[in-house]
Amino acid sequence: MKRRGETTAEPSGTPGLTTTNTAEQSKKMRVIYVVYIIVSLDITWMFLQFSVTPYLAKKLGFDTLWFGYLQTTVGLIQLIGGPMFGRFGDLFGARAALSLACAATTVSFLLLAVANHPVLLFVHKLPTVFMHVLPACQMVVTDLSEPEKRAEALSKLGLCFGIGMIAGSTLGGNISARYGETFAACVGAAGSAFSLLLVLNFIPKSTKSEASRSTTKSENQNKKVFSLGEITRLMKFPGVTRIFLIKIIAGLPSGIFQVMFSIIAMDFFKLEAQQNGYLMAYFGIVQMVVQGGVIGRLTSRFPEKSLLLLSIGITAGVGLAQAYMQTVFHLCLTVTPWMFSLSVFNVITDSMLTKIVPSSDTGTMLGLCASVQSLVRTIGPTIGGFLYMNYGLASIGLIEFFVNIVVFVYLLYRQRSNTERQKE
Repeated sequence: MKRRGETTAEPSGTPGLTTTNTAEQSKKMRVIYVVYIIVSLDITWMFLQFSVTPYLAKKLGFDTLWFGYLQTTVGLIQLIGGPMFGRFGDLFGARAALSLACAATTVSFLLLAVANHPVLLFVHKLPTVFMHVLPACQMVVTDLSEPEKRAEALSKLGLCFGIGMIAGSTLGGNISARYGETFAACVGAAGSAFSLLLVLNFIPKSTKSEASRSTTKSENQNKKVFSLGEITRLMKFPGVTRIFLIKIIAGLPSGIFQVMFSIIAMDFFKLEAQQNGYLMAYFGIVQMVVQGGVIGRLTSRFPEKSLLLLSIGITAGVGLAQAYMQTVFHLCLTVTPWMFSLSVFNVITDSMLTKIVPSSDTGTMLGLCASVQSLVRTIGPTIGGFLYMNYGLASIGLIEFFVNIVVFVYLLYRQRSNTERQKE
């Protein structure tokens, strides 16, 4: 029995709490939707640049070797900038990080627009040290999504990637063919400036939770943006080093094919800029379908370790197919399983790594994940150029096959060993 005057707090407090949670969740979703728009735009401008740069480099006298040096320069710069940028996002917030990335992209396009000498083509790559829009958006989505729904939320960024790939490849090929590379670069600069305006108007200063924010302030007050000690600390979390090694080893052969694709399209398949744009648009459609309609359903039904194993196994099969393809039609047949395996591999490894570390360090971790891609772009063109020039396209596919088969067997053996230990 209750005394007179006593009230029960739960019934009266619950509606207000529910309303607050609903409003907070709605606010988070609005920010996530804006982030999806920013990613779609950024990838559009990125693939517009991909459609322009190889042909501009050819006009300026670059051969396959020097174009490989250009790609290596980009990878090296972003390899240095990735961890710094992720740490910057953890320390100063999402808005500052995204603003810096969009501003750097704008400057890069402006430099590309005035590039009329081989040296200037290298100079326009310098701002790429801060051009990490996708990792910054991944940080925002990671901060605002629930851990159990993180892989699905990150896969939606892949859907945006596909949209941007289609739009950027089509725009880049057509604009450069009709109006020239300079005009295409100016379009990219204007688009990046618009993305910057979206960031300044719709992205909150910080997307971390209050507890995570206070932890970050107390722990990082005297720490630098770049700290090897912080990277070492994150690598010591159980499972982080192993997943990182898998991400590098299994991802390197596919990355080599990716960074060499523009050269392969021009030299092996003899495609013009407009045709290359249409082919990249096809890649975008496949990736959009896979990441928007498939990965979310898979992550809700199957464990991440099983999906990681599946993606590596499919990549091995794709590598074998790429070793023996001869026509564009053969290439198109391999695109669907290749995009599926790459999308699952990247989403799952990023999701696993951000779940291991504290929420206050997700930006740094995603910056390190971006550095893996930068590492591939750093050494990929040199390795890919050497293999392609000396042993042909088949050598790249066969290496992709053998490396992924080895990783697949290792993971399968480890998974079975863990299952047997649990039974005992």
